[in-house]
Amino acid sequence: MKLKHTLTWLTAAVLALSLVACKEKPEIISLTGNTMGTTYHIKYIDNGELQKKPEEVHKQIETILKDVNDKMSTYIPTSELSRFNQNRQTDTPVEISADLAKVIGEAIRLNQLTDGALDITVGPIVNLWGFGPEKSADKQPTAEQIAERQAWVGINKLKLTPQNEGQFSLEKSVPQLYIDLSSIAKGFGVDKVAEHIENIGVQHYMVEIGGEIRAKGKNIENKDWQIAIEKPTLDGSRAVEQVIGLQDLAMATSGDYRNYFEQNGTRFSHEIDPKTGYPIQHHLASVTVLAPSAMTADGLSTGLFVLGEEKALQIAIQHNLPVYLIIKSSNGFETKMSPAFEKILNF
Repeated sequence: MKLKHTLTWLTAAVLALSLVACKEKPEIISLTGNTMGTTYHIKYIDNGELQKKPEEVHKQIETILKDVNDKMSTYIPTSELSRFNQNRQTDTPVEISADLAKVIGEAIRLNQLTDGALDITVGPIVNLWGFGPEKSADKQPTAEQIAERQAWVGINKLKLTPQNEGQFSLEKSVPQLYIDLSSIAKGFGVDKVAEHIENIGVQHYMVEIGGEIRAKGKNIENKDWQIAIEKPTLDGSRAVEQVIGLQDLAMATSGDYRNYFEQNGTRFSHEIDPKTGYPIQHHLASVTVLAPSAMTADGLSTGLFVLGEEKALQIAIQHNLPVYLIIKSSNGFETKMSPAFEKILNF
């Protein structure tokens, strides 16, 4: 009898716990912080089965993002990338981490896809114009200064070589070659965080760093994550141009309507054309790209923005890329999208 009563009690206890578990509603967890000179926002759904508490997840994310920053920042003098930039030895292989190699490798691939418009070696000219770590007065450099630094620029002056057992080396052919990963590193950070929370069992999430986004699954309302494409405004205010339901995709936007300076009535964008050494002068206000990887979307949005409306749309169609363009016009702004983007929007 005693055994029977014990078994009955255990059965009742298990049943009660099961009922409690079934009654638990999914909870949305929000985590925020600062990284890479900007902010991050993460939302994920906890269905009650996750082993890690939000505080622990947040701590792990902070560690991941610090590691990315310590490898790829040009603002940290001791970062892995800064040490390579400071090294003046040419044609000398330098061992680099797998993370840094992955980002540089993707940047080299996207350089080819965008006809050289995405160029991570354009940093010396970006710095010259005052948009990088080398702060300068908001004034136009001389043609001589630009020509001098252009001789240091070019993806062909950079060599990435795989070694044994997943190791990589990097070398430069000119002493002043300087890599700036600001056009792609935030996207990589998004991917690293997304991969981590997937590994701990999260199936529904949205990760955003400085406007670069990756989403998977559904939001708390069991709908696609609703992400806004920002509308450029002349007064600096924020407005929504288009809302897209993002699921199992990443999104990145590049534009020049916030980061620029003016001199003698001329507006100079922070986006530099590596082929000319001057800020872009076309009428494209922003480019939004969708891709499976935030790193890819981040790099592509920069490269396509540098190219301008016509060439960007041509490449988007040629490579079946989901791309959304906002163009300055006499009536304000107009929009265009690639067939691949339209297909996703109307899905």
